[in-house]
Amino acid sequence: MSMHTPTIKLSDKRFKLMIDRDTIQTAVDRLAIQINRDYEGENPLFIAVLNGAFMFAADFIKKITIRNQISFVKFASYEGDKSTGTVSELIGVNEDLKGRHVVILEDIIDTGLTFEHMLEVFGKYEPASLKIVSLLLKPETYHQRIPIDYIGMEIQNKFVVGYGLDYNNMGRHFEDIYEVVE
Repeated sequence: MSMHTPTIKLSDKRFKLMIDRDTIQTAVDRLAIQINRDYEGENPLFIAVLNGAFMFAADFIKKITIRNQISFVKFASYEGDKSTGTVSELIGVNEDLKGRHVVILEDIIDTGLTFEHMLEVFGKYEPASLKIVSLLLKPETYHQRIPIDYIGMEIQNKFVVGYGLDYNNMGRHFEDIYEVVE
């Protein structure tokens, strides 16, 4: 096992270890087990939300034992470490979703604005079902009425980086997740 770096510095911010890679992998394994069970006999289409969910999606999909397909979309609502409050669709859906079981893979759900917008966008394609798997949830800031189907871990309302999450496009490569030190 490699050592965990207790603190990192990205640009003008310092971050300390919040969730180590073993804890992350345990959550990923648990989510994959739930999905394998819930979608047994089906052929779900997983849609990973870029850029943040790329590491989670890669680790998650390796644990999926049922028939499946995976695709990627990109939405944006963050600038630096602040949510902009608006969501712009950048890269759309290329697959036919009509009648498919669609499972969205998300790295983190914060306010839920992006999540709510995604459900609206994907709902127009008339999938048979539409579920969301999020590695992280910030319950303090999530104020939407829509329940999240699969949650890896709940975290405090801290700005986090690592395991695909970034600060101004830096820090995605870390295997652990770090919280900002104020």
